[in-house]
Amino acid sequence: MSHSRIIFSSPRSHEAVSRDQNREIEAKKLKHEFQAAHVALLNWLFGASWVKVKLLDASYKMWLLQTALAPLAVLLSSVRASAQDRTPTGRLLPPPQFRIPPSEAVDHINLLIGNDGPGPDLSGGMIPSTGPPFAMTRWVAQTRVNYISHLPYNISESSPTIHGFQATRQPAIWMGETASLALVPGIAPSGDPAEVKADFAERGLKFVGGFKQRGGEVISPGYYRVEIEDGFGGTVLVEQSSTSRVGHLRFTFTPALKAPNATTPYILIDAVRQSIRRDDPSVVLFPVGNVSISQSTNEICGSSNERQDAIITPNSIKEPASHFKGYFCARFDVPLGGAGSTGLIANGTLLGGETSTAGSVLSAFAMFPRSPGSEKLVLSVRVGTSFISEDQARRNIDLEIPDKPQSLDENVDILPGSLEATAKDVRSEWAEKLDRIQIKGATDESLEIFYTGVVHALQYPNEQHEENRYYSGYDNRVHEGQSYTGYSIWDTYRATWAWTILFAPERIPGMVTSMLNDFKEGGWLPMWKNIVETNIMVGTHADSLIGEAFVKNVTGFDRELAWEAVWKDATVPPMADSDTMYRDRQEDVDYEVRAGLSTVYNDPEKGWVADDIHSESGSRTLDYAYDDYAVYVVAKALGKPDNITSFLLNRSRRAPFTLYNNETNFMEARNANGSLAGPDNGWTEGDKWIYTFDVVHDVPQLIQHRGGNVSFVKSLDEHFDGGHNQHTNEPSHHIPYLYSLAGAAFRAQERIRTIAVENYNNTPQGLSGNEDCGQMSAWYIFSAMGFYPLNPVSGEYVVGTPFFDEMTIDWPQTNAVNDQSNSKRLTIKSMGAPQKKYVKSLTVNGEAVVIPVLSHEQLIGGGEIVFEMSGEVQEWGSDPGVMQSLRE
Repeated sequence: MSHSRIIFSSPRSHEAVSRDQNREIEAKKLKHEFQAAHVALLNWLFGASWVKVKLLDASYKMWLLQTALAPLAVLLSSVRASAQDRTPTGRLLPPPQFRIPPSEAVDHINLLIGNDGPGPDLSGGMIPSTGPPFAMTRWVAQTRVNYISHLPYNISESSPTIHGFQATRQPAIWMGETASLALVPGIAPSGDPAEVKADFAERGLKFVGGFKQRGGEVISPGYYRVEIEDGFGGTVLVEQSSTSRVGHLRFTFTPALKAPNATTPYILIDAVRQSIRRDDPSVVLFPVGNVSISQSTNEICGSSNERQDAIITPNSIKEPASHFKGYFCARFDVPLGGAGSTGLIANGTLLGGETSTAGSVLSAFAMFPRSPGSEKLVLSVRVGTSFISEDQARRNIDLEIPDKPQSLDENVDILPGSLEATAKDVRSEWAEKLDRIQIKGATDESLEIFYTGVVHALQYPNEQHEENRYYSGYDNRVHEGQSYTGYSIWDTYRATWAWTILFAPERIPGMVTSMLNDFKEGGWLPMWKNIVETNIMVGTHADSLIGEAFVKNVTGFDRELAWEAVWKDATVPPMADSDTMYRDRQEDVDYEVRAGLSTVYNDPEKGWVADDIHSESGSRTLDYAYDDYAVYVVAKALGKPDNITSFLLNRSRRAPFTLYNNETNFMEARNANGSLAGPDNGWTEGDKWIYTFDVVHDVPQLIQHRGGNVSFVKSLDEHFDGGHNQHTNEPSHHIPYLYSLAGAAFRAQERIRTIAVENYNNTPQGLSGNEDCGQMSAWYIFSAMGFYPLNPVSGEYVVGTPFFDEMTIDWPQTNAVNDQSNSKRLTIKSMGAPQKKYVKSLTVNGEAVVIPVLSHEQLIGGGEIVFEMSGEVQEWGSDPGVMQSLRE
């Protein structure tokens, strides 16, 4: 760890207490100086007329005071911010009561990494949300309307405003939102319900100090805080945390100096919003739902059927999926008043005297008149969310953030049911994971990249179950068991799943079972599930996830049902296979699965996906071949007959090279009659350069087709030196590791370090491409450790180059949730690695490793991996003939 790190422990050190006391004294001193400057400013502005100013109309006098104090408010905000603790990189840390338990790893999480970029394709697509690992619902400050290609929070937004605090389930930037809702603070200046602002643009409130300065914005996975102007000279301090299914928000309304009591705070709940079709904000949709107010329970509850990806639901499940609803129940800790203090708004119209309504564009609000003479109003809201019912949303509150107890234990430091308690629980979940990894020899910037990457990789898939029950949109029923959604499998099968197996093994049986439940209820394994299948991307890579679970000895799921599901993927074509193109996000089609299976791919005389029948045919051919190998792995593990295993293995090895153009030495898509379709046709997020290297399950044959190790390595050099590698998209992620399998491990080490530097940093533009549910970060995590799962279902990891001097990882065991005492410790030593990229030697538990490949057992069993690093090119892992040819 960096020695510049500030460590907080309990009890706190005398030096830390003194430092805080000095900050308080300094802040008070500056405040008094500002107050004196304010009086001087008024005297200078008005001189002898100041006495007359005191007699002016109250509203005009308030305007004068606000005008004079506006710059002062910004300065005071800066004082408050400077008095808080910051990371070595300058980020604000949560206050001490929100940093329990203490964790340096958690303090290194920088959730702004990957929030921004030149465009939606070159952005990480991540938001600074609160929530535990795999949370069903995450909460985030809302700076803009979100839809496909547009996140709810973006730091580069030109307008410095927050429009609410949103419950979001948008799993990736190119996926849609589901049943969103938002809590919005505001002020009714004269206490009139007609002054409540429901319109998105009108309700925006400015950051204190401006959007870029971020006067009081604290961002962490367990606690978020921001101070915003209330539009009438006062401020609203908003604090937020959230469990998997329940948001917890606290609002502190501070009025302007000598503001009249009539300025009434309110909380608006945006229950059913208008939505946007696909990525075109000019096409507006109107989801329907309901909202109701209950004074007896202090709750506002409702539902919405918003599902922005509904238009690409496969035809066979459209009807049951159309019944989907997301429910919520918001419970206030202060009494809700009657008529005049609460109300409903439908399509911009105030509904007088009503307590429930249904339809589109619905909001509810509660007003909270200030007590005479009170300076501040503090209120908290817990918002339960559910896919099952309003009652379940209410039940989720009781389970995850129950009401404060009637009698309190005097020895309790943090009050149960308080925001502090919620934040502690969420932080504890992240600390339990992240504190398993200790790193030496890393800069604070690198630690932020790494630990934030771990968080990104453990956010999805997200829980869809509640109390061991889940709603299924595949059959519109509630089932017993676990379910997950947000599977970006085309991306995550490459490395994220491998990381989840290593670092969250307790989740894997439930996640595999969830996929099998999707198969039972919808007919197929998921490809890109967002509540239900969406038909996005190509290939049936759930086959890979299940195959990897088999090869890494995961148990706890129905293995024969898993075989039934993957065998169907490999052998059953989709409906209307011969005449459906399956374009990207094509509407009004059924399950895409392995489009082309019945036309040319399964023809033993051919064996490819035809470009003149199906889109992205080249990528499909290569992906299907890999998936065939994954199904083969499952078949072998279950002892299936030789005719099945040989069929799968042979097809997996034959299909890729039906595309190989021996004249150009590139892969090239083919039409149904065998003619070449052109070098630029048929690719998904890549081109002929990238996909020519995409045969991860049969690298030896790929090397042979390109003329052997020397020619293969030279073609890799041509690929990288020519600027063809696109780390912004996943098909390139494994390519630098191919060097290690072709006798040029040293070149892999060079390329990996370059990719890490050019594509990752600790700024909002710190991810060069979409995170895609953790895959961009998973590449960095594995690469930093020194190896990567190039062929995920092989159970092997190809060696690259570690980034740090030492990493100690306590691997959790499948049946040892939250119990590090049952962990197996792996120590990776690579002294000098930050400055030295080349590997001179490698040992595992004292035994020399000469081939740059490690097994899953060597990692998960614990022990010690030692890299001897060098600043010069070394022969380890390389073929002398290859090295010599590259020198010539």
